[in-house]
Amino acid sequence: MSAGARPEGAVDDPGVHRALGLTDDEAGAIGRILGRAPNHLELAMYAVMWSEHCSYKSSRIHLRRLPTEGPGVLVGPGENAGVVDAGGGVAIALRIESHNHPSAIEPYQGAATGVGGILRDIFTMGARPVALMDPLRFGPLDDDRSRWVAAGVVAGISGYGNAVGVPTVGGEVVFDGCYAGNPLVNVLCAGLLPVERLVLGQATGVGNLAVLLGSATGRDGIGGVSVLASAGFGGDAAAEEAKRPNVQVGDPYEEKRLIEACLQLLDEHLLVGIQDLGGAGLACATSETASRGGVGMDVDVTAVHRREPGMRAWEVMTSESQERMLAIVTPDDLERLLAVCERWEVRASVVGRVTTTGRLRVLEGWGGEVQADVPAASLHEDAPLYDRPRRRPADLDRRADDDPARLPPPEDPGKDLAALLLDPSWVYRQYDHQLFLNTVVGPGSDAALLRLAAPGVPGGEGRGFALSTDGNGSWCSLDPRAGTALVVAESALNVACVGARPVAVVNCLNFGNPEHPEVMWQLSEAVDGMAEACRALGLPVVGGNVSLYNESRGADIDPTPVVATLGLVDRLERRPPGVAFAAGDRVVLVQPPGTRPSLGGSLWAVRRRGHRGGRLSPLDLAAHLRLLGLVTGLVADGLPSGVHDVSAGGLGVALAEMAVGGGVGAALAGVADHVGLFGEGPSRVVFCVPPDRLGTLTQRARDAGMEAVELGGGGGDRLVLDGLVDVAVADLAAAARGIAGWW
Repeated sequence: MSAGARPEGAVDDPGVHRALGLTDDEAGAIGRILGRAPNHLELAMYAVMWSEHCSYKSSRIHLRRLPTEGPGVLVGPGENAGVVDAGGGVAIALRIESHNHPSAIEPYQGAATGVGGILRDIFTMGARPVALMDPLRFGPLDDDRSRWVAAGVVAGISGYGNAVGVPTVGGEVVFDGCYAGNPLVNVLCAGLLPVERLVLGQATGVGNLAVLLGSATGRDGIGGVSVLASAGFGGDAAAEEAKRPNVQVGDPYEEKRLIEACLQLLDEHLLVGIQDLGGAGLACATSETASRGGVGMDVDVTAVHRREPGMRAWEVMTSESQERMLAIVTPDDLERLLAVCERWEVRASVVGRVTTTGRLRVLEGWGGEVQADVPAASLHEDAPLYDRPRRRPADLDRRADDDPARLPPPEDPGKDLAALLLDPSWVYRQYDHQLFLNTVVGPGSDAALLRLAAPGVPGGEGRGFALSTDGNGSWCSLDPRAGTALVVAESALNVACVGARPVAVVNCLNFGNPEHPEVMWQLSEAVDGMAEACRALGLPVVGGNVSLYNESRGADIDPTPVVATLGLVDRLERRPPGVAFAAGDRVVLVQPPGTRPSLGGSLWAVRRRGHRGGRLSPLDLAAHLRLLGLVTGLVADGLPSGVHDVSAGGLGVALAEMAVGGGVGAALAGVADHVGLFGEGPSRVVFCVPPDRLGTLTQRARDAGMEAVELGGGGGDRLVLDGLVDVAVADLAAAARGIAGWW
């Protein structure tokens, strides 16, 4: 059958494309592209490829405003992962993704396959995955379903990450009512590679072969990106239960073998290109590799190894079964590829051939009936692009004017302080964070810090890299532009607190229903806030993910952009000081002059008073850039004995966390009231420093245009803030560990 001819079984019933998540206008566009009515297989492929998850049809127009280039950027957005040059012939691949909707339906497998998918994004670039992080958000702990979801998600992350052999080195855990029906499960992965091993997901070379590697294809995950990722949740339990088959099932041991096989294939230079099979399965991998390479591809659907009988072509092409890769190989290298796969016990099947046609054809056997025939680029590049209506929320001015500073101060600030503490150690103790023995600073600090080392990746000796993930829905619900800029600033400051120089970011933009104009306004504003902050701080955005339709029962989540920052340590000579007081040392707050924290969107106002109004403290990006350099230098030089940024919960929570972290109290002064104690604002760091180094720290802060406010000294077993707080460190620690009692 010639290219462009009409396969049998054209679908003219509008109920079919609507059931697949396509609008009438989108179905019309498909007909115009093909010059005819599509059949069911073709509709299914367009449905998954044109979904929000795969095409970013509601967000691409805004994401273009982000800065994506920089001197160290080797690969930016558009590939499976961003890649940053770390020097010495070493590169770092970085990616963050969401598995929010699958985790709401089936928490264990939803989270586990989120880990599996992000790992494949990394090693498909030629990198060995060396670190995972997991920013998580759930409903309140006193809600039974939220506890069930949280426990399942944590178990899924640990079950997959520990088994596959990649350490989980940090993340976040947030509990808030807006996530009760729609949790956020974001997963980040970083990997290391020799620069010369970098490979892209594209098919080139007419006559080259497409080989499917890994697990057999089943019916799990069919329609996941269109059914789960493009719809919110209602209150119908039966409907939610019916979505469970759309959640993929993971096998970490298969993934481990696949990692080793793929890295060996790359080391032996056997691959022309490689692409993971995540969202949209084979439909995505074949069309994207073909269109990126400017070629076509014929696919024999009968050659796909399967684990279920009777699968139809559209099921095979859109299944999101896990632990699968598509490798492009020359015919001459096929025999060696099969031998490597046999060594690692990885199944391999030749399922496609690169052609000159520019079309993706799905065949029932080589030379058999054509099941689908579409331009490959139309699935990948010609997806709809929507500039959806945007509208500023009508109540935003009222909320901004409702300053929580008007609320009466707490009768016992120490009690409120203890109630705001959250020690996530119950969560991260489920994870192995010392795999590879590269982890210098693990979970519980401002950022994770690792040696720049991995098997088969020379050149990073004596150096390190840092990772942090941060988000704040309360800030962004009040002002998504300013709130997102604050999140970028906080994430960059966190890596500076472990002595790393911030060099790049990735993001996971978690928002509500894009069909609500208020949500699209929030998204657009957040992108502009991120762009402004990243440009000012010199941080290119090398990749990201957009998760929309995060709503339940008609209520959208708070806008929750999560920002992950990569930092580099040029001389890893000592372990950073950590979040701790030391007895006899001085406690100093470093900040820009004139800093005024705000209770607007603060943890105290939201958590203790249920108040979600007010204005955010302003961010001076030029001052923040100077602070980043100051903090990085001080930590790298080994001057402080303790360091911690001031973020959610304000100065009070930062001081309490340092007391708990070191098991040492402090006698402090200079905090006037509960606004000073719980107010939040950017560009503030608490240092603990030996007395003989106090003058050096103070002078270096002044040289950077900062003020250094001496608060007091560390020592004893109580945290005392003159006139406000007097509480035992042991009681603060017990309050922080209270999360463990909910399970």
